[in-house]
Amino acid sequence: MKTAAALLFLGSLQAASAAERVALASEYDGAAWSPYLVGAAIGVLSWLTFYFADKSIGASSFYAALAGFIGKAISPAHIAKLHYFRKNPPKIGWGFVFVIATVIGGFLAASTGGEIRNEWLHPMWTDHFGENSMGQRLLTAILGGALMAFGARLAGGCTSGHGISGTLQLNLGSWLTAGGMFIGGIIVAKLFFLIA
Repeated sequence: MKTAAALLFLGSLQAASAAERVALASEYDGAAWSPYLVGAAIGVLSWLTFYFADKSIGASSFYAALAGFIGKAISPAHIAKLHYFRKNPPKIGWGFVFVIATVIGGFLAASTGGEIRNEWLHPMWTDHFGENSMGQRLLTAILGGALMAFGARLAGGCTSGHGISGTLQLNLGSWLTAGGMFIGGIIVAKLFFLIA
């Protein structure tokens, strides 16, 4: 069975390599890493994760664990009373390590792809909100991140949990959630930049 998984992995890399020849990173008008190669690699990572670890890719449990760690440091008695943390005590497990590795991997990808920039505000942001809008940018990022984390926990998964792992398993709820994420993101982005 592991031989079949290895052959499937090698076949996926060959398919990704063929896609890379069609759309070379140097010819792609965007990030230095080819989206075709990265998309294929995420698919292969999902297969390997299911096969070797019997786990799905997901990140939203990281935030619950992080909140539990912070809560234990500030008010351990309160955290001990919460039903969720009695059932799921905060620990450095699969999801926690996955998110830390994702941040490290993102940094390595940006470094090797020449995408690290010495700027606090993206040009698209400054075009709409001006050069002196750092406070507005921070507030937007913090509120947006908090809403995303809340929504992910409410929906039982995030963009990786539903959008990658769930859709890969042909889960109808995940397909509906992923569609809702795209539609909601497009509407909010259009309204956000239209108002400015």
